[in-house]
Amino acid sequence: MGALVTKVQKYLDVIKKRNKDLNIFLHVNENILDEAKALEGKKTKGALWGTVVAVKSNINVQGMITNCASKVLENYVAPYDATVIQKLKQADALLIGMVTMDEFAAGGSGENSAFGPTKNPLLPELVPGGSSSGSAAAVAAGMCDVALGSDTGGSIRTPASHCGIVGMKPSYGAVSRYGLIDLSMSLDQIGPLGNTVQEVQKVFEVIQGVDAADPTTIAYPALSKKGGSLKVGVVTIAGVAPVIQKLIDARVAALVTRHGWTVKKISIDSLDLAVATYYPLVYSEFYSATRRFDGARYGKPFVEYAGKEALRRMYGGQEITQAEFAGKYYQKALGVKQVIAASFNDAFKNVDCIVLPTCPGLPWKLGEGTKMPLEAVYAYDACTIPANLAGCCAISLPAGESKGVPVGLQLMCAQGEDMKLLEIAQKCAL
Repeated sequence: MGALVTKVQKYLDVIKKRNKDLNIFLHVNENILDEAKALEGKKTKGALWGTVVAVKSNINVQGMITNCASKVLENYVAPYDATVIQKLKQADALLIGMVTMDEFAAGGSGENSAFGPTKNPLLPELVPGGSSSGSAAAVAAGMCDVALGSDTGGSIRTPASHCGIVGMKPSYGAVSRYGLIDLSMSLDQIGPLGNTVQEVQKVFEVIQGVDAADPTTIAYPALSKKGGSLKVGVVTIAGVAPVIQKLIDARVAALVTRHGWTVKKISIDSLDLAVATYYPLVYSEFYSATRRFDGARYGKPFVEYAGKEALRRMYGGQEITQAEFAGKYYQKALGVKQVIAASFNDAFKNVDCIVLPTCPGLPWKLGEGTKMPLEAVYAYDACTIPANLAGCCAISLPAGESKGVPVGLQLMCAQGEDMKLLEIAQKCAL
C-alpha cells in the first residue's frame, strides 16, 4: 500500500470512527481508494496531487448525491461536475465525499440540516457555525486535508472561526459558480477551508479564474503587497462582545509590533445597515432559486419537504417580490449594497487591508439557536456580511481562544486583491 492510499485510508478510518457522532459526512466516495491507487501511478503530478478534499453538498460532483442537506433533493445525483470540481480533478485532487450544511445554505450555525445538526469537533457541545458546517468540521476533525464551502454572508468564515481553522471567501467573480446550487446569486462565492493559509492558497490558485460557463467571473490581476509598511484599517462593529474585541485588538497590536505595520481606525458609511440590506437580497434571490425545485424535474415539492429556515426565507422572498411591490424593496436593498461597496472602495484607497473579528461572539450551545430571537441569530453575521455586499475578498484566521473556544480574526482586501489578501494572511498566521 502506497503512502497516498495509506493517507486516504486513515481519513476513511477517522470518518468511520467519528462521523456517527459528529454528523459531518452525508456521502463518502466509495471509489476513493481506487482513485488514490491510480494517482500513485501517475508520472506527471498536478498542483494538488493527492490532496484530499471534502465538498459542501451544494456543489455538484458528477455521480454523487448533491442534496444541499435537504429532503427536497434527498436523492438527487449530480449529472455533471461544477467547474471548481473539474479543476480539482484536473489538478489531481481526491474528492472524499459530500459534507453536510445548513439546508440550502440557509443558516449560520450548522443546526438547520434536514439530516440533523453538526457538532463542533473541538467542542461537541457547541455549534460549528454554518452554513458550511460540514466543510469546516471535516477539516477540524481530521477527515480530509481541505474542503470546499460556499459563502453568502459568512458561511465559510464563521465555521472556520468556530472550528479554529482558516476559511477564505474569494472576491465576487474570482471563482466560477457554475455547478453551485446557490442561495443568493448576487452574493455567493465558492471558497476553500484548511488548517493553514498555504493549504487554502493552493486550492484557491487552482479553482480561481474566468469561466465561460459563468459570466460573473472576472480576470483579476495577481496583485500583491511586496515591501513597505502595511497600512491596516481597523473597523468597529456594533454588538461585538468585549472579550472578542479585546482578543482581536491584542492580536493586531502584536502584529503591528512584529512587522512594523501602521494602524488606522476607519469608518464605513452605512455599515450599520448591512444586515438589514443583506436579508431582503437573500430572501428575494432564494425565492427565485427555489422555483426550479418543483418536484417535477428536481426533487420533491419544496413547500412540503423543506425545513423551517429554508421555508422562512422562501416565503419572505415571495412576499418581498409580490407584483404589488414592483420590486421596490429588492431594488432599495441593491441601492444600499452599492453604497456600502463604494464606501469599502474608498476605504481601500487609504489602507491595504481591513481587520475585524470574524464573529461578534462565541458559538452557542447546540440546540440553542432554535430558541434565540431571529434578530439575534441574523445579527450574528454582522461582521461577515459586509464583505459579501462589497464583493471584496475576506479570510478568517485563528486568533487565539476565549474561555477555551476558538476565535477568528478576519482580514478583508479590495475586490480582486485575493492574492494580496493571502500574502498578508500568511504574515498574520499564529
